[in-house]
Amino acid sequence: MTQASLWQGDQHSVEFSELCNALYERELRVLADAKISNVIGIQGRLKSLPHYIKRTAHQMIQVQTPMTLDAQNASWSAKQSARLPLAGQEAESVWQWYEKTTPTPGLVVPVAYSDHIVLDSIDRLDKENHRFRTNVHGWFDQANVVKNQPRQCRLLKPTKKVMMAACAGHCWENNEKRRPIMPSLRELLLSCTINWRNFKQPLPITALL
Repeated sequence: MTQASLWQGDQHSVEFSELCNALYERELRVLADAKISNVIGIQGRLKSLPHYIKRTAHQMIQVQTPMTLDAQNASWSAKQSARLPLAGQEAESVWQWYEKTTPTPGLVVPVAYSDHIVLDSIDRLDKENHRFRTNVHGWFDQANVVKNQPRQCRLLKPTKKVMMAACAGHCWENNEKRRPIMPSLRELLLSCTINWRNFKQPLPITALL
């Protein structure tokens, strides 16, 4: 093993530790504020936390991305657009993209709210009714994508600007930049499955070392 590879391994070890510490601090705050009425629910979340934190930290170090990793804050950094990046995101165009893509389970998709964009993933297909379900936002079909009813959010097609804005937690209010919103642990893990060369093909999650 060369000196360079040893240094690189040490650097990754430092980044991994910083990421894990930042993720633990953040998730513990989330749990402290969560409205979970039973002890078993909290215990279950705590037991699974080490696995998902280590998995996410490992993936964030390994993945190839156009963004900059901020290990101390466990976040992605990217240049923020002046306003919510919705150019070319007309509803008909968005649905046409998904129809041509033939989406598969695991595909990461962006969903826009009035002031920010979040990441979700497809977990079920209904080819007979030409629709798909996302893990958090439920079913999308041509009717509710084009009419945006009865939703308070809208499905977007993946573009570099849109996906970077979601990963970095960019936020706007009245077309002005605001402090970023920290993506959830789940969203950070999803960000590591984005194939930046081909948004139609998600990357696999590699096993922990």
